[in-house]
Amino acid sequence: MELEGRAESCQGRVTASLAGCLLIITNLTQLIYASQPFGYDSIILSSILNDARRCNLRDDITGALVCRHDIYLQLLEGPYEPVTAAYMRICRDDRHAGIQKLVSRQVTSRMFGEWAMLHDPAKSLVWTRDQIADGILDRMSPNDIVEMFESVSRNAGPEHAS
Repeated sequence: MELEGRAESCQGRVTASLAGCLLIITNLTQLIYASQPFGYDSIILSSILNDARRCNLRDDITGALVCRHDIYLQLLEGPYEPVTAAYMRICRDDRHAGIQKLVSRQVTSRMFGEWAMLHDPAKSLVWTRDQIADGILDRMSPNDIVEMFESVSRNAGPEHAS
């Protein structure tokens, strides 16, 4: 098949017209990781959110951070290279301990496209502190983890901006 001409880039996607059909080639990646906060308090959390929002706006990354004193659970989405670079920065960040990548996948659309970094203070996290400590995330399927973030996305409101 022969390309009819143009290709456009938009939010990590490249579209091309292919003999009258629309072909979408995606470079959108979604990465979800968990970590334990090191020195969790409102000042550290505010610093993490401010850093994430600043860098994510610069790098065309969107996502959500679900957090409480015993866990950070974060979804990053955007072009593959910036998402990977952001994850590597997080791995070097001493505000996180025990970082574990839970999901890494290609997607065709963003779940949190309107959010440089949504903040969910773990109100939607269905697992108890004891379950987290007992390793429930090691037993969860990637689909279960993604479904939790889909629920966060559906229920996001203005209160998640701070």
